Amino acid sequence: MFAARERLAAEHADLRGAQQRVLTDLVGFNASTLFGRRHGLGRVLTVDDFREAVPVRDYADHADLIERTAAGERNLLSADAPAVYFTSSGSTGAHKKVPVTPRFMRTAFMPFYFAAWAPLIEHFPDVLDRPDAVLNLKHDPLGAPPTTGDGRPHAGASQVDFGARFGEPLSAEPGTGAPWATLPVPTEPGDHLERAYLRLRLAVQSDLRALIGINPAMVAAVPYQLNLWWPRIVKEVRDGTLGGLPHRAPDPGRAAELGRLADYFGTVRPAQVWPRLRAVFCWTTGVASLYLPALREEFGSGVTVLPAPVAASEGPVGVALDRHASAGSLVASASVYEFVPADQDLAPDSATLLPHELEAGRDYHVIFSHVGGLYRYAVGDVVRVVDTAGGVPRLEYAGRGVRSDAAGERLRDAEVVRALHTALDSGGLALRNVACRVEPAGPGRPAGPGRPAGPGELGAPRYVFAIAPRTPWHTAETARFTAALDRCLAAQSAGYARARTGGRLAAPAVRLLDAEAFDRDWHEAVGTGIRPTQVKDRLFRQDDALWGRLTRTPLA
Repeated sequence: MFAARERLAAEHADLRGAQQRVLTDLVGFNASTLFGRRHGLGRVLTVDDFREAVPVRDYADHADLIERTAAGERNLLSADAPAVYFTSSGSTGAHKKVPVTPRFMRTAFMPFYFAAWAPLIEHFPDVLDRPDAVLNLKHDPLGAPPTTGDGRPHAGASQVDFGARFGEPLSAEPGTGAPWATLPVPTEPGDHLERAYLRLRLAVQSDLRALIGINPAMVAAVPYQLNLWWPRIVKEVRDGTLGGLPHRAPDPGRAAELGRLADYFGTVRPAQVWPRLRAVFCWTTGVASLYLPALREEFGSGVTVLPAPVAASEGPVGVALDRHASAGSLVASASVYEFVPADQDLAPDSATLLPHELEAGRDYHVIFSHVGGLYRYAVGDVVRVVDTAGGVPRLEYAGRGVRSDAAGERLRDAEVVRALHTALDSGGLALRNVACRVEPAGPGRPAGPGRPAGPGELGAPRYVFAIAPRTPWHTAETARFTAALDRCLAAQSAGYARARTGGRLAAPAVRLLDAEAFDRDWHEAVGTGIRPTQVKDRLFRQDDALWGRLTRTPLA
């Protein structure tokens, strides 16, 4: 891990040279593929040549050759045959097939992957003292994963054994040797909630030092799950059962300790169950940045939250080489990176910027190309440049690149999250989670707290924010917050400001939910059979059925 981090850091001394080497390897290795011949990759020498040869593309543009590859054809996108296909729900919900080749894993992914764990291991070395020192929520191996037509596994990255599949015996993550890593009792393949229960049931008898979630929504679910399943957990510890089946010797002493926690505190917190927990590893930006400060207290006042890498199933972007709270340095040797300012729409001929041309404090669409067979691939994510370290940009995930655009406001995730931060801070408020949607206005509906709709606002749509407060908000606080949020959205987005001034948008509204609304919603989504790693925070929720599921229990 430390060697991989040192290698990536050393590449920063010559960022442009590292990027040129990736391009040279990429086009040289894949020039004879069908894609390479179509686009003349054999003639590409520079990034400008590459831009001229290949338009900016998304998954749909790659899909035909990916599907043909998955059906068994070879030498289409990459000269290397995929060993596995990562699945990803993407922004549309459709399951992608992301081809993962051995060469990509060896040259691009594994150095990034190993380096990502270095800060955790360096500063919290006791997480490796015992196999059961870490609860790894993302680790969910499949004994018989589904396969594509060419017989390759089609599974999530968290379900693939990199050691067996790619010959990387050191790739086992912390916590993957714990007693709950491979559950000793049978479960149905789609019963993700029962597997989550069984892992917590086993983990309460261990002295955890760290929790790995990657997806912060999984981390946020743990306090809720402990209380939801607490009577069953305590009973099984006392009886020595697991999922109702005999497992180990009864442990009435530990059961009594656990039972006293609920009796004394009423609500059980992870910090009480695992008092020596010291680190949580997950994404720390986007919507999660709004609730992680308060959530961290559930795990202990001294717990450090370390940022998971900036990456997608399609490839890496940034990795934290130190304990920065949110940002990671660009992985210079993994891909050829290009960027487009986030306030511009992506198009096949979009003008792009190179890493050394980025500005701190700006948001950008990410476009990358790597030897695995993705070319000028717009992954759909927006990153924010926090600063530069050694001449290399440090990036944090800022949200999806999609926009909410009911009246020309063109709002992005990042703009709304920043507005929420400012509005919350202005009133000293905190939340457990938040989502929003555009709602058509009814005739004569009030435009905002305490004031009627103006003439230009009648019939105008408005944003409704569903918020689960950290502690109860009074009516006056909610009104002040709503007005502040309106101002902050206008400050973040010129399009929103114009839509409000022109009466095309009414003032936003806030709907307060009970504290557990988002936890229940997450559980219901997982209960439908979606893997927990795929049930992520979604700020914009326009689907009527999903919005109704989330908001069915508003506070009076």
